[in-house]
Amino acid sequence: MVAAAYELFARRGIRDVGIDQLIRASGVAKATFYRHFRSKDEVVLAYLDRWYRERSEAIDAAVARNADQDDALLAVFDVFDVWFLLGRAQVMTFVQVMMEMGPEHLLGRASIRYMERTREQLARIASAAGLEDPEGFAWSMHILIKGAVVAAAEGDPYAATHARTMAALLMDDHTRF
Repeated sequence: MVAAAYELFARRGIRDVGIDQLIRASGVAKATFYRHFRSKDEVVLAYLDRWYRERSEAIDAAVARNADQDDALLAVFDVFDVWFLLGRAQVMTFVQVMMEMGPEHLLGRASIRYMERTREQLARIASAAGLEDPEGFAWSMHILIKGAVVAAAEGDPYAATHARTMAALLMDDHTRF
């Protein structure tokens, strides 16, 4: 059920997808659907969690492939670069849901929490790289990521590459001497 919702929500947004469409796309009976999910919001929460885990694991894997800590930090943008070039609609998920539902809505708050967890992940990577003020760096890097996400949605397939260049400059600013 979540797999069917995954594509629908990513391509069309939350409000545009109804329960009946989710049930049809998942190929289950209505009773089965409601046995697993009490509401559409619960399906969306499962979708957000799935995307967060996929995103977090991809970032961790990219970082692990790089022995040099500077390259490891910049590898985050390589992950987004691949997704942008493939046209992965999920890349917009957290920003899209927060904007669509609003920051006070249950789903908007969940999106904000997942973005906070991403910043924490970035801060851990920055700390391992020995950068000064890892939390501040993570905020700035996350702003670059979100900007790249929006630029990609606007049609720039190289948005992650552009953000990577800016992140390298940001790293210089946070390097301890």
